[in-house]
Amino acid sequence: MGLAGRAVGMLGVSRGAPLLSLWSIALLFLFIWELDAQTAVETKPMYIWQTGPWGRCMGSECGPGGSQSRAVWCAHSEGWTTLHTNCDQTERPDNQQSCFRVCDWHKEMYDWQLGAWNQCVPVSMRSSGVQRPAVCTWGEEGIQTREVGCVQKANGEPAEDAICEYFEPRPRLEQACLIPCPRDCVVSEFSLWTPCSKSCGMGLQNRIRFVLAPPLFGGSACPNLTEFQTCQPGSCEGEESLYSLRVGPWGPCSVPMPRQARQADKEPRESDKLSTESDQLSKEGDKQPREDEKLFKGDDKQTTEGLRQPNEGDKQSKGGDKQTREGVKQHKDGDKRPKEGGKQSKDGDKPSRLNRKVDKAQRKPDRPSRQADRPKRQKKAKNKEKRQKMREKVRERLREKGKVKDPETKELIKKKRNRNRQNRQGGKFWDLQVGYQTREVNCVHKSGNVEALSLCSQEILPVTFQACVMTKDCDVTEWSEWSACSKECYDPNGPNGQRIRTRKVSQFPSGEGGDCPELEEKEPCSPQGDGVPPCIVYSWKTTEWTECRVDVLLSQQDRRRGNQTGLCGGGIQTREVYCVQSSADTPPNLSSLMSKEELRPMDNDLCLSIPPNTTQLCHISCPVECEVSSWSAWGPCTYENCQDQAAKKGFKLRKRKIVNEPTGGTGNCPHLVEAIPCEEPSCYDWLVVKLEECIPDNEKECGPGTQNPQVQCVNSDGEYVERQLCRDAILPMPAICEVPCPKDCALSPWTPWSMCSHTCSGKNTEGKQTRARSILAYNAGEGGIQCPNISSLQEVRNCNDHPCTVYHWQTSAWGQCIEDSSIPATNTSVSQTRHDEASCSVGMQTRKVICVRVNVGQVPPKKCPESLRPDTVRPCLLPCKRDCIVTPYSEWSPCPTTCQAGGKTKKKHSRKRIIIQSPANGGQDCPEVLTQERDCESPSVCQGYRWKTHKWRRCQLVPWSVRQDSPGAQEICGPGMQVRAVSCRKQDGGQADIETCLKIARYMPPITQPCQLPCQEDCQLSTWSKFSPCIADCVGVRTRKRMLIGKSKKRDQCKNNQVYPLSETQYCPCNKYNAQPLGNWSDCVLPEGGRMEGQLGMRVQGDIKECGQGYRYQATVCYDQDNRIVETSRCNSHGYIEEACIIPCPSDCKLSEWSNWSRCSKSCGSGVKVRSKWLREKPYNGGRPCPKLDHVNQAQVYEVVPCLSNCGQYVWVAEPWSVWRVSNVDLRDNCGEGVQTRKVRCMLNTIDGPSEQVEDYLCDPEDMPLGARNSQLPCPEDCVLSDWGAWSPCPLPCNGNTTRERSSYPLRQPGEEKECPPTKETEPCKLNNNCFHYSYNITDWSTCQLSDRAVCGNGIKTRMLDCVRSDGKSVDLKFCKELGLERKWQMNASCVVECPVNCQLSDWSPWSECTHTCGLAGKLWRKRTVIQAPQGDGRPCPSQMEQWKPCLVKPCYSWRYSSWSECKTEGARCGEGLHFRNVSCFVSDGSDEQDSSLVDDELCGDLAPSVDGDTHMILQEPCTAPCPGECYLTDWTVWSPCQLSCVGGDDVGFGSVQVRSRAVVAQDPENLLQCPEQELEARPCTEGQCFEYKWRTGPWRGSSRHVWCQRFDGLNVTGGCPVSAKPMADRSCDPPCTKPRSLCTEAGVCGCEEGYTEVMTSDGLLDQCTVIPVLEIPTAGDNKADVKTIRAFSPIQPEASSPGRAGRTWFLQPFGPDGKLKTWVYGVAAGAFVLLVFIISMTYLACKKPKRPQRRQMNNRLKPLTLAYDGDADM
Repeated sequence: MGLAGRAVGMLGVSRGAPLLSLWSIALLFLFIWELDAQTAVETKPMYIWQTGPWGRCMGSECGPGGSQSRAVWCAHSEGWTTLHTNCDQTERPDNQQSCFRVCDWHKEMYDWQLGAWNQCVPVSMRSSGVQRPAVCTWGEEGIQTREVGCVQKANGEPAEDAICEYFEPRPRLEQACLIPCPRDCVVSEFSLWTPCSKSCGMGLQNRIRFVLAPPLFGGSACPNLTEFQTCQPGSCEGEESLYSLRVGPWGPCSVPMPRQARQADKEPRESDKLSTESDQLSKEGDKQPREDEKLFKGDDKQTTEGLRQPNEGDKQSKGGDKQTREGVKQHKDGDKRPKEGGKQSKDGDKPSRLNRKVDKAQRKPDRPSRQADRPKRQKKAKNKEKRQKMREKVRERLREKGKVKDPETKELIKKKRNRNRQNRQGGKFWDLQVGYQTREVNCVHKSGNVEALSLCSQEILPVTFQACVMTKDCDVTEWSEWSACSKECYDPNGPNGQRIRTRKVSQFPSGEGGDCPELEEKEPCSPQGDGVPPCIVYSWKTTEWTECRVDVLLSQQDRRRGNQTGLCGGGIQTREVYCVQSSADTPPNLSSLMSKEELRPMDNDLCLSIPPNTTQLCHISCPVECEVSSWSAWGPCTYENCQDQAAKKGFKLRKRKIVNEPTGGTGNCPHLVEAIPCEEPSCYDWLVVKLEECIPDNEKECGPGTQNPQVQCVNSDGEYVERQLCRDAILPMPAICEVPCPKDCALSPWTPWSMCSHTCSGKNTEGKQTRARSILAYNAGEGGIQCPNISSLQEVRNCNDHPCTVYHWQTSAWGQCIEDSSIPATNTSVSQTRHDEASCSVGMQTRKVICVRVNVGQVPPKKCPESLRPDTVRPCLLPCKRDCIVTPYSEWSPCPTTCQAGGKTKKKHSRKRIIIQSPANGGQDCPEVLTQERDCESPSVCQGYRWKTHKWRRCQLVPWSVRQDSPGAQEICGPGMQVRAVSCRKQDGGQADIETCLKIARYMPPITQPCQLPCQEDCQLSTWSKFSPCIADCVGVRTRKRMLIGKSKKRDQCKNNQVYPLSETQYCPCNKYNAQPLGNWSDCVLPEGGRMEGQLGMRVQGDIKECGQGYRYQATVCYDQDNRIVETSRCNSHGYIEEACIIPCPSDCKLSEWSNWSRCSKSCGSGVKVRSKWLREKPYNGGRPCPKLDHVNQAQVYEVVPCLSNCGQYVWVAEPWSVWRVSNVDLRDNCGEGVQTRKVRCMLNTIDGPSEQVEDYLCDPEDMPLGARNSQLPCPEDCVLSDWGAWSPCPLPCNGNTTRERSSYPLRQPGEEKECPPTKETEPCKLNNNCFHYSYNITDWSTCQLSDRAVCGNGIKTRMLDCVRSDGKSVDLKFCKELGLERKWQMNASCVVECPVNCQLSDWSPWSECTHTCGLAGKLWRKRTVIQAPQGDGRPCPSQMEQWKPCLVKPCYSWRYSSWSECKTEGARCGEGLHFRNVSCFVSDGSDEQDSSLVDDELCGDLAPSVDGDTHMILQEPCTAPCPGECYLTDWTVWSPCQLSCVGGDDVGFGSVQVRSRAVVAQDPENLLQCPEQELEARPCTEGQCFEYKWRTGPWRGSSRHVWCQRFDGLNVTGGCPVSAKPMADRSCDPPCTKPRSLCTEAGVCGCEEGYTEVMTSDGLLDQCTVIPVLEIPTAGDNKADVKTIRAFSPIQPEASSPGRAGRTWFLQPFGPDGKLKTWVYGVAAGAFVLLVFIISMTYLACKKPKRPQRRQMNNRLKPLTLAYDGDADM
């Protein structure tokens, strides 16, 4: 509650009496407000002005000169429009206004200006209806806003929003945001209590905890990190020590005063205490550091030469000041340096803060006597003035001294300085000055107050001075100019170049000075300008595609692998891709050369674009086989040439046609004409079309007569020609016939002559033709002509009586096209690509033509018709010659290294050229050598750089004036500091820039070190040598030595070998090593040389050796006897175990060959035919997969194509009718009802007629003629009619009103008074009965049909046209053709069968570098990539695209810090001191499982001195040792793990943070109020993780239990868990649970402990807890058995409760005390047995089936045994 709130609260409390009056005032206000509202309603105007929206801004010019208008009208308050005069004219709104007319070019001048998003405001604060969530889980939804306005781009002036809205809509003004949930501070558990801070008396114990997560987003702050409790180990016997000697921190390093100043200062100076003197010296040194420095340098020549740059002697004070200023400037400009260094640099010209602090602390004890000390301060001020005057005098003297120098002296000094500069490399950088620093010593009371030193006089006072190096920050020169860009040409799309600028070190850091900044800076650059040439552009070029190859697509089992000739269809072709230099502005005269692509191959890395494909699918056209029709019938005997009939030689010919034109012309077809020699040839002959009616002779009605033939002149091909051409042919004679009289025998007409039985006649074969007739009516007794006998009813005649000697011309294939010598040659070599059909001249082709007699062989040519002889020569086009084209040689590949560190193996480099075009048609061949190789020149030694250290300078002590009053101090000896210079050298000793070594030669050697000037009685010894080598392990000893140096050699006390031993001996180490296998086996790796290239460079999986025997590797690791990892060579191992392994070869799916095509499913019309393959072997090891199998039996692949059967292919052939068999025999008249029969057979129809009998089902059953007929045999003198003719066709379309008819004619006229029956018969046409409609039906497309020689590629799919009758029956196509129905369908279409392209992989890459430089986990990897992805049913890519093998195991050596020593304060009990640590060499196996082991430092000799990557090793640090009783802060904890802000394990996007803390430690209860505050630091971090916190609960103990919060990794914490979800820690029951063994359950009612059961009262309360009975089961040989409870035993239950329960437990104990079974056990067993027998008996009786009555059937015995086959293949 704020102040206002509290004031209101007070008001309410103090004036609570007149509440009634307040209510009265409120009611009064409400009444006045309602009255005012009513008045407003009454005075509301009846008529108001209303306006429409503003229209579009109009105007002639763009900008602010436009105008816009809107509609304005007067309306009644109820909404209807009225006259303008009804509204107040003075309030009329404007209907026009000026506006800004926006044009398109304004888009460049105006734009939206977006303000920054404001703070996220909760939605609940903006909208009153929304309540804030009670429990925050994810975060609270909020809204943040921003300002958006239209402005001018040029000056940011605001403009109308409408201008910007014209081009783009206004950006959003609000957006949703998330306010994170508050996160409380999370701290760890408390540590254990520390030991008591005192050994006697009242002390304190502390326990501390540390912060794991800081409070965020308004979460609760961290609790106290420390808890205290008092302790009192015992009472103290003597007096407690109240005072301790405390040392302060070392002051800043300062140079000693010059000798003159010291002498001038001696008179006024009085002897004082050591600490006061030190303080004054420190002050003086700080006040004028640069002047003192100048004087010190000028005075002491040795020091100056050793430490200063010679050419700065004239400007010492200026240079010093300048360096200080520059150091300050750099610090301010952001060079990253330690804060202390910065402070010292900053305050260099003033007394430092530390010194002021020291002075302050020294003055503390004298604070009460300040008034009395005033005369002393005045005296000090006077002394200060005197010292200032003295310094001025010294300066003046030195100036005069400098002026006195004559020119010769100056020249000598200059030469000496130059000589010194040359002799001392690097001296200019090492402006190092040795100074001194002091510290104060105080005596401190345990309460923290500083007391007089005399109270601590029993202790020896520590040293208060030490030598030091003056702090100087690194100073660098200004940046150099930027270097020229490494890229010297212009290419906007290519990569940028780089330019560099550098700066040099002018002053190296010393003391605590700041480190040097970066000395080199790089930035990308791209040269531009008119003079910059364009960059060379590199582009990909390709060779021409190789020949198309089909064989690579064949599966393993394909039988065509054995004979690959003639393969066609889809294939694969490859080409090579190479990089060439190209330029956009190619001169025209070079473009022709460029088109030939004769460009030098470059390094492929220069081409940056994606390379073109190296493989593609291609197609070889399959040769079309020649298809011919079947032979026609033999023609008549005709002249070979009707125009020349002199030869008198005749031939009978038969022909066939080419149905499908073959590839390469008709020359590849078989012969189309066959000839048979014959006699009496004629070119034209008469053909009898039909015989006319029989006309009896002598104009009688019946009897013998003649039939005149109707003839037509035909040629040898059977075509009608003019009649005059047959003038030489014999005209057919009229035929003799007979018209039967009424009493004569009536015969049917002769049937047509049958087809000739043989095509030719030989010794054993003779051609015959037959015809027959039948008796239709018998004669009347004696009066008529009798019927002939049966043999006369059939006639036979010879046919095709020519011999079976068939001749034809046979041709060989056309020969090669050769140059025709009669035509001038123009064939020149051209470099056309393969696909251009280029021809350069006309050549000639020949072939052999011979006459062949069928089944005999070659015969003389005269036997064959000469006119039909084929050509033997034809012209042809000669293809152009193509020469081989190769690129020029590429540049020599770069030698592997420009220099060689070691090893003498000579490297090679190579160059290559590439075949662009292969030769063809007799062109020039390609050169044999395409690659050249030669040795690289001997590589130079690698240029290395190293640091050269110069001699250490003289050891400089703290000035005697400072230390002379120190007890035991000697002027010429003691600890000091010495410096040296270092320089940079090449490996060959040449000089190099110091910056080069900083960049390349790792760390810089130290340039300062503490030193010791030995006093007279000191003994000086050299450092120990290395131990001598051992001859072998475990054999002999090794020694190391040192010697006395200097004057120590002559001193007797130094020759005491026991005090100063000069040699050390130790046994040779006894090392034992053992090798162990490490890790898993590697992948199986094929030997490198085992690769088998495919043909013509094609690398297709299956052609490459990707399977077979390889080797797998397992690394070995070598350990010594201390289980430390060592080099594998120590175990006499090369580091690997090698084992042979097998990579199984892929096996493709294996199918059987195609079966034969089945017969067409229909004998007439369109059907289907099928062929199939069976699965022989499934694929394995990544072989080519099987095609889709039939889903029913999964084992067969079908191919179904439509087929069309010729409906006339099979015909019914009926023999003549048999003789009548009269049933009611009128023997006298031989007439009446009778039966005739005939044979009907299904025959295969050919050109020559029906040839052979086939199965009846192949012929159409509807068309089958009758095999028997019943009829009336005419009696004598009855009319005899011929057989009925065919029915006339029904007129289409069919309807019920039309009829059809058939007719016959009288063969024998009737006798007197008898008539002929009707000779015509009609019947109505009925649809689908005797009248049909016809239509075309198109079948589905077939599958894509390929040539037998093709695997895939272009094929043909076909479909069939079917003529279908209206009743659905397929009929011959002639029915549809006769109707002239439209045929608009395409019967064939091209199609593509996808090629089964196998996956094609690149070669394995070279093995990578080891993934770890040392340790056990290192692996070498190599990869391969997919060049050609699999297509169709090709072999899939293998899953293994990477292989690994282990690296050689190497020990991981590293420098490690030891732990910090305790804080050492050098003679004082507490205060500012140092703690130290060493750096040692450790070895590990690189894993986290094994701890590192300490080894000799020599093994880390090759490592840069760095710990965990930090080269700046810190081996000592200042520290503070707390004085007894002092309250202090602990050291900072390590940074906590990086923690994300998460909800439910998901990051909510507020970043991650880590924290560290310092807790308070107290030692004395009296000083608790003086303790500092605990400290907490948090910082953002990366790669954080989510930490989940959950409540944990312990078991209930009575009515309480322990509840705590735990992090997901098992760490118990305070904070982090939501307080709202905290489980209950206390519970209580009402009434309380007072019964023994009772407890309060979670439900809040009384229950019993584990092992006890509740006994309740009638009103539901617990009465008592009774133990649950348990069964004790004894174990063999032990009477005291374990007790197993019936209920589960709680693991939480303490074991101590078990004995308490034992007294109330009853046992089922089957054994007596003597170990025998008790009697009741036998009784129980017997009862159980009887019960079991009873149950089994009842079950048997209940389940038994009743018996059936037995039947005596003997045949049951003879019932045969039958096996039912259930489909199991094993039956």
